[in-house]
Amino acid sequence: MNPYDMIKGHLGKAIPFANHVGVELLDIGDGVATAALDQRDETSNHIQTLHAGAMFTLGEAASGAALAGALAPMILQARPVAAGARISYVKIAKGRLTAHAKTSVPGADALAQLQSEGKVAFAVDIDIRDAEDDTVVTMTVDWHVKKL
Repeated sequence: MNPYDMIKGHLGKAIPFANHVGVELLDIGDGVATAALDQRDETSNHIQTLHAGAMFTLGEAASGAALAGALAPMILQARPVAAGARISYVKIAKGRLTAHAKTSVPGADALAQLQSEGKVAFAVDIDIRDAEDDTVVTMTVDWHVKKL
């Protein structure tokens, strides 16, 4: 099993709220991740579209997975904390959504800084798309990571 599959298996169980909402981690790589969320009654709002909070949770989970992939060799010796987020709801969202997350810096650069300075901060950009491949949400999560 490669380290990305191990991270995917661990994160898929380690974040209770994302599990509660129904986020499914699909893929994790070096600074990238893909996650999905199916619309259900529990994730819908009063107009039968996906609830803003459910979409935020999908994006935040994908961003954390991309971060973990970027820092894979040291992720178990690191403490990541989301320091801020910006989200834009671009289009009404219905059905299955897929979030595509990518770190703003190459994983090797983030890892080198974490090893040398004991901390690193960077953003992860997320594009959430519907089944028609239209962007419904854009989001950025700012992460601070400290070496344990």
